[in-house]
Amino acid sequence: MKIYLTELSPNDLDFPPCHHALSDPDGLLAMGGDLQPQRLLSAYHQGIFPWYSANEPILWWSPKNRAVFDPKTFKPAKSLKKFFRKSDYRVSINRATQLVIQQCADTRPDNETWILPEMRRAYSHLAELGHCHSVEVWQGEALVGGLYGLAIGQVFCGESMFSVAPNASKIALWHLCQHMLKHQGALIDCQIMNDHLASLGAIELTRSDFLQQLSLLRSQPVSPECYQPQWLCSPLSEEVT
Repeated sequence: MKIYLTELSPNDLDFPPCHHALSDPDGLLAMGGDLQPQRLLSAYHQGIFPWYSANEPILWWSPKNRAVFDPKTFKPAKSLKKFFRKSDYRVSINRATQLVIQQCADTRPDNETWILPEMRRAYSHLAELGHCHSVEVWQGEALVGGLYGLAIGQVFCGESMFSVAPNASKIALWHLCQHMLKHQGALIDCQIMNDHLASLGAIELTRSDFLQQLSLLRSQPVSPECYQPQWLCSPLSEEVT
């Protein structure tokens, strides 16, 4: 069966409407274009994201259902809270974004990662421009976990997370939720549901419900200090609820 996709023009940033996305494969909307900041930001503002493998054209997606976390209802497991209290982990935001992006790519097998060199460069550039942000988990001076994504108003569009020490990515997500609650953040987009996200409490929204929330939240600001480089928490100095 042939698949007919919109090929994006290099001369403008227009995307087809999200409801034009295919049902098989679920959410595939368009191909081509580039990863320049203006196109990426336009895509995320419309609920679209790039996801493709080596030797493929850039593929753009808007799946039928969207995995999200609501910071207001996110509840870490009691075992995770106990683990963190006893650990020597420290958590920060935007103190090592480039390294988090690199680690998210490096900790996956080559045949399982979509974080290709051009994707790393694109999101690193967005970080330099103030649009891409990270949460880092440290053990001593070593970066042992974290996540990164784009800020679109009061929505944090998560891209990837990694962990090389027990529970580090879960702790990064927990602290992101708490931090967003403090600074008017309202929704964390995780794109496509998987078993790991479900185990952490992610829920699914239909495409239409997600796009409706996005349209309301993308123009609403978070607190100015939300994404300033800072330490979020140390188990020795602050208890996170």
